[in-house]
Amino acid sequence: MTGPRLPDGFAVQVDRRVRVLGEGAALLGGSPTRLLRLAPAAQTMLNGGRLEVHDAVSAHLARTLLDATVAHPRPLSGPSHRDVTVVIPVRDNPSGLIRLVSALRGLRVVVVDDGSVTPVAEADFAGMHCDVRVVRHPRSKGPAAARNTGLAACGTDFVAFLDSDVVPRRGWLEALLGHFCDPAVALVAPRIVALHPSESVVARYEAVRSSLDLGLREAPVVPFGTVSYVPSAAIICRRSALLDVGGFDESMNSGEDVDLCWRLNEAGARLRYEPIATVAHDHRTELRKWFVRKSFYGGSAAPLAIRHPGKTAPLVISGWTLVVWMLVAIGSGIGYLASVAVAAITGQRIAKSLSSVPTEPIEVAAVAAQGLWSAALQLSSAICRHYWPVALVAAVLSRRCRRVVLVAAVLDGVFDWVTRNGNADEDTKRVGLVTYILLKRLDDIAYGLGLWSGVVRERHAGALKPQIRT
Repeated sequence: MTGPRLPDGFAVQVDRRVRVLGEGAALLGGSPTRLLRLAPAAQTMLNGGRLEVHDAVSAHLARTLLDATVAHPRPLSGPSHRDVTVVIPVRDNPSGLIRLVSALRGLRVVVVDDGSVTPVAEADFAGMHCDVRVVRHPRSKGPAAARNTGLAACGTDFVAFLDSDVVPRRGWLEALLGHFCDPAVALVAPRIVALHPSESVVARYEAVRSSLDLGLREAPVVPFGTVSYVPSAAIICRRSALLDVGGFDESMNSGEDVDLCWRLNEAGARLRYEPIATVAHDHRTELRKWFVRKSFYGGSAAPLAIRHPGKTAPLVISGWTLVVWMLVAIGSGIGYLASVAVAAITGQRIAKSLSSVPTEPIEVAAVAAQGLWSAALQLSSAICRHYWPVALVAAVLSRRCRRVVLVAAVLDGVFDWVTRNGNADEDTKRVGLVTYILLKRLDDIAYGLGLWSGVVRERHAGALKPQIRT
């Protein structure tokens, strides 16, 4: 991909998880993983994995590293808060709305009342030191339409969308706006964390496993990446880019934020996830409401699959690694021997793809092992989340399948528990392993119910179709 020139002084930093091969001749990593070969001149520009733009050549290399997703931006200062309008879509949440506007001191705000029973009035915000304008829908049109109405009412270059059940934390705006010094960036999102600490086990689970919390690692927002979309509960957009793609799709009841991200990607825009900026969200923590919400999220997969074929694949895996784990699942001595043979063939294929770069055998083995482990995690997650109705039937009918499903459930739960607990604040009380796994299984059951219901409703199975690569 190419894009507008990055400004002088803009810097990029190679991701610490990227493997440097051949003494700097190539970089292996990114999301999705790729091999990026570097010319000798490019190698000399990187100083400790950092590159600062100072001319057209360094600007081109910086853009290449960013688009290959092997490096992250270290931007200059961005636009001013005076260039931003905050749009708040709201329906029947007066307390949350007042709480949010109180935290937006000095900003321009457009509140879109989406058919609240008690209409929102500008007088409700007297003394809050904000320039508040209220636009009302006489009847509810949905959050996508409310955001589009707010977008139309804005005259600034940038628009921040904040739901009425969030509260931004100090420094959130400055951290996000900096990314817009890259003229190709159209959308930036903060990390969403829990608003209230709670002793409730569901609240403690949500504090580390909320569907809205995309973790501690900065990332580009790209399909099949570690961050494939960002929730519209808190985002900042370049207004012109949003208008160019037609804003939010008002025909979608859920998943309109995913759809927007992918349409912006298709238009050539860059999107970023910036976890240094945090916005607190009032999570649903009552068990029934929590379960229903998770199912609601799953219901968006089928409509998204229709609009964006292939991008909702629950599984993106190499055919060779899939064969390896299928042979392991057979469980016999012949199956294990065959899996080792196929794994060796996979290693040879990886070595061949790296043949143009000087590499040690141990490096090839590490890449192959990482690929196999990643595939195992993907398979375990898909079995428990997307395909659990099929897995349940198979487990009932077959002892061997039952063993595979059990191993997948435990592996997925334990790995997720270890990974997600690292996202928690220091004052968050941890959820025990067994309780976490049980809640994770409920989470997956709810999402799967929504997913399969959407597939039946839309009569389209694209959201269940895996992507198997050669």
